[in-house]
Amino acid sequence: MKQKVLVTRVFDRLFFFLQEDEKTVEIFCPEEEDPTKPQRQVHVGDIYIGRVKRKIPNIHAVFIEIFPGMECYCNEQDAADGYFTSKAGKKPVCVGDELVVQVKKEASKSKQPSLTTDLSLTGRYAVISRKKHASGVSSRIPKKERDALKQWLLEHDSLSYGILLRTEAAHLTLDALHQELLRQEAELSCLLEKAKTRTCFTCLKAGASIEAEGFSHVRWDALAEVVTDLPDRYERIRTYLAQTEPKALSGLRLYTDPSFPLVKLYSLEREIERALSQRVWLKSGGSLIIQPTEALTVIDVNTGRAVSGKQERYLKQNLEAAKEAARQIRLRNLSGIILIDFINLSEPEDRDILLRTMRELVSLDPVTTEAIDITRLELMELTRRKVHRPLYEAFRKKEQDE
Repeated sequence: MKQKVLVTRVFDRLFFFLQEDEKTVEIFCPEEEDPTKPQRQVHVGDIYIGRVKRKIPNIHAVFIEIFPGMECYCNEQDAADGYFTSKAGKKPVCVGDELVVQVKKEASKSKQPSLTTDLSLTGRYAVISRKKHASGVSSRIPKKERDALKQWLLEHDSLSYGILLRTEAAHLTLDALHQELLRQEAELSCLLEKAKTRTCFTCLKAGASIEAEGFSHVRWDALAEVVTDLPDRYERIRTYLAQTEPKALSGLRLYTDPSFPLVKLYSLEREIERALSQRVWLKSGGSLIIQPTEALTVIDVNTGRAVSGKQERYLKQNLEAAKEAARQIRLRNLSGIILIDFINLSEPEDRDILLRTMRELVSLDPVTTEAIDITRLELMELTRRKVHRPLYEAFRKKEQDE
């Protein structure tokens, strides 16, 4: 498999297109800073010194102001276990307390951003978190290597923070990995020490850059090319790659053909239009109808022009729909609860095949996705962790801002 990243502007928005074997698998539309707006923007990973503004005991909620006018939600128990720089009372959490928090989720629809006191620093090889958790290893590392790393962590569990080893950790020697963990631990300790001398609303650390987010699901060993037609973005990408993966610099290219823009060369406008469309056609003649709602996303599988008939034909159509549904979930960055209404299958063995196939397909998604089960109403239940806004929501927010 060969990966390619295209970075350009489409419909006056910045986009990162991740392609695998010349087929787009992810479209990322970051939220850019708008210098004309006084309101600061909040991004996942930002670390602030916040002040407890109010408490709602009956739902165990605490609202923490991270800068004037921006109140964010935090679970009361999570807040009570925080790193306080100033206490206003003797209770575990009091209005007026100042503590170090990190943005866990960006604002979504009518919801404000969510915070956590379990601060974490994400590096290329590991994630270090303030609270001590059971050490973990990426499930994408082959089992034999994963088991060896788990055993190594058990034998060298001298760090005072939680550790999650990422996929790239498998490419390091154990000595180099240990040094990397010590470096990240020192960075987090230094950040907490710095917080003691900073005033409230200080941003101690900004979250990941746009480039880091845009390349977050790239497999460096498979990345063949990075192409952009934006000179300013080219320089930023070059700086990011030089710091993160210098070997990838050889594949970085600035596209400069004014007679045939990058958008037209790869039909990127059409790619986005398809990714925002409710209907997705299947080769068999059937289709998927994808409808996001406030609470969940529903995907309906229609036979359409496909010839109906025997159960084995229905199973074949469902397997085709499952493959495309898994692709669309990743492409559109859908998250939360997802229900798929497949064509009814009368045989339990066929339903087992369909569920097993979907689990295999979503296991390839870089974002944690789980196929739970098929209900008695023949609805397949899935969940997918939210990392960024879904594509349709990012697009809609931009239109509302304009």
